[in-house]
Amino acid sequence: MPADFNGYWKMVSNDNFEEYLKALDVNVAVRKIANLLKPDKEILQNGDHMIIKTLSTFRNYIMEFDVGKEFEEDLAGVDDRKCMTTVSWDGDKLLCVQNGEKEGRGWTQWIEGDEMHLVRDRVRGFECPSIKMGRYKTQQ
Repeated sequence: MPADFNGYWKMVSNDNFEEYLKALDVNVAVRKIANLLKPDKEILQNGDHMIIKTLSTFRNYIMEFDVGKEFEEDLAGVDDRKCMTTVSWDGDKLLCVQNGEKEGRGWTQWIEGDEMHLVRDRVRGFECPSIKMGRYKTQQ
């Protein structure tokens, strides 16, 4: 049985985020604003159907998908690209692969205890194990 990601998750740390955005060629103004944000995540999971809401004072982003099925993701307002995205299970981890005008992007997300971890681990097709970000705790 896959992990249960349901819940409201509050960010407690965000390591190397600006370096990650710089590697993605995000402009300096957007990087500075994004680095100040502490977005929360609300996740609704019903079997393999997921809705992940990233919520902040600046902008909200909603990603709805079925695990294992490719879908078109519109990242307007995030980094202004469209891509074909597939999120799949890798054991108890969610593994996202995004293909489009900017190749080699994705993330891995998993739960340890009461913490959810998110690692943006691919930039331009290269593994980036040193760029890790997003540690969340369930809201008490």
